[in-house]
Amino acid sequence: MRAAVYDRFGGADVIEVREVADPPVGPDTVLVRARATSVNPVDWKIREGYLQGAYPHHLPIIPGWDVAGVVEAVGPSVRSGLQPGDEVYGYVRRDDVAFGTAAELVPAPERTVVRKPANLSFEEAAAIPLAGLTAWQLVVEALEVGEGDRVLVHAAAGGVGQFAVQVAKSRGATVVGTARSDKHDYLRRLGVDEVVDYTQGTISEQLSAKVDAVVDLIGGDALEDAPNQVHDVSRVASVVDADTVLRIGGRYVFVRPVAEHLDELRALAEAGALRVDLAATYPLERIGDAHRANEDGRTRGKIAVTI
Repeated sequence: MRAAVYDRFGGADVIEVREVADPPVGPDTVLVRARATSVNPVDWKIREGYLQGAYPHHLPIIPGWDVAGVVEAVGPSVRSGLQPGDEVYGYVRRDDVAFGTAAELVPAPERTVVRKPANLSFEEAAAIPLAGLTAWQLVVEALEVGEGDRVLVHAAAGGVGQFAVQVAKSRGATVVGTARSDKHDYLRRLGVDEVVDYTQGTISEQLSAKVDAVVDLIGGDALEDAPNQVHDVSRVASVVDADTVLRIGGRYVFVRPVAEHLDELRALAEAGALRVDLAATYPLERIGDAHRANEDGRTRGKIAVTI
C-alpha cells in the first residue's frame, strides 16, 4: 500500500510517500481503506520528536490520527456491527506511535471508528474526529455547558475552536470567541455572539461581562488571566497547559477516542448543527505541504489530505 512515512524525526521534508507492507488486522481491529485524513498540530509535534516522552515511538512512522474511509475488513471479535463496505470515520489513537492514518489502509481499534456523517464528504468527515472530540470533551464533559451558559472560546476560529463554538451553541449557550480581527466576520457567521481581538490587550478587560465557562486552546497569558474571565474558576478547561490550569483550579482535558462521542458529533453534523470549514485540501503526495501549512499556526479551520 502507499503511505506517508518518515524514518527519522525532523522537519516536514523527512516525510515521503512510498510503498509499505499492508498492516495486520487484529482480532478487535477494523481495517479501513482510507479516503482522507487531516492534519492536526500533534502530527508535526510528533514528527519533530517532541512527544517521545508521552508514547512509545516505533520508526518508521506513518503520521496521522484522523481517518474517513470504507471498511475493508473486520477482526473476528469486533462487536460494533461494522461490515465491509460501511463508510466510517474516527480518531485512530493507539497506545504507541507507528501505524497512523496517512495511508491507503488503516488498522483502527474497534473503539476508534464509527459510521461517518452521511451528509459530509470524506474530506469533511476526516477533519472532525480529533478536533471534534476535543471540543466535545471540553464543552460537554469537562464544563457541562448547558442552556443559558455564557462560554468563552479562545482561538475560536481554529481547528478545535470552530467545533467548540458549534457544540456550545447546540447546547443553548451564548458564545464569546477570541481571534484576530481578520477572523471576526467568520466567527459571526459561525454563530459567535461576541468577538474579542486577543491582540488588543488582556482578554478579561475586553469582555462585556464575566462568563460561565472558559474553553482554553492557547494557554499562556490568556490562561493565566482566566480567573478574571469567569465567575467560577472550576469551569475553566484547557488542552494546552496542565500545570497552569490545575494550579488555578480548572480542569485539564486530554482527548480520548470515544465511539459514543463520535456518534454525537455525527448526529450534529447530519442535523446541520456542525459544519466543517476546510482551509485547504492536499493530495497525499503533498502531505509535507499540509504539515507546513498547519505548522504556520494561522490556518482558519482544518486541513484535509485526500488518499
